[in-house]
Amino acid sequence: MRQETPSARTLVLDVPDWSGHLPGQHLDLRLTAEDGYSAQRSYSIASDWPGDGPVEITVQRLADGEVSPYLTDVVEVGDKIELRGPIGGWFVWRSAQPAPVVLIAGGSGIVPLMSMIRERGRLRARQLFRVIYSVRTPEDACYADELRRRVRDDPGLDVHFVYTRKGQEQPKRIDVATVNSHGWPPDFAPDVFVCGPTGFVETVADILVALGHDPKKIRTERFGGK
Repeated sequence: MRQETPSARTLVLDVPDWSGHLPGQHLDLRLTAEDGYSAQRSYSIASDWPGDGPVEITVQRLADGEVSPYLTDVVEVGDKIELRGPIGGWFVWRSAQPAPVVLIAGGSGIVPLMSMIRERGRLRARQLFRVIYSVRTPEDACYADELRRRVRDDPGLDVHFVYTRKGQEQPKRIDVATVNSHGWPPDFAPDVFVCGPTGFVETVADILVALGHDPKKIRTERFGGK
């Protein structure tokens, strides 16, 4: 286990006979209590490893959540968890795709996008990645140190943080100027992946279309409570 932020924890899962996954896929995780009651939630995969090996998920604690508080505060190394996956074939990045990439995340929506970033780094792929990461404060940003290190070591990767509560001179939300300045222009025909809460995803998708991006090149994934 690794603590990513005060409210987010990464769990490293040792999964027997893991068949591998694509960056952007998720898994279903189920917890069962002693009385037989069970709860299941979907979590994006954060790791890049395509074959058998540890599988990482990063869980954001929700105060009124049924599963996330257990995963962030209670579960211990050695505990057994039931899961099913990998799942999903639409919201995935494949290294054979030659186009430049724009990744736009809101909060814990960075998790599946981090899998894409890590896979690109593992393969030393040549596609140019631009990342826009919107989060409340610098302390709430998952993988912040790793992202900065990757930017420092990789001229093909750019990451722009947007803080909505504090952390810059004037807190702001992602807008047309942000996407226009820190994403690839539509003339480059980039592959675009957007992940975050429903309202965030809808706003960003509208901005992208207004800027002239092909809707068929925009892939979105949204989430609710966990």
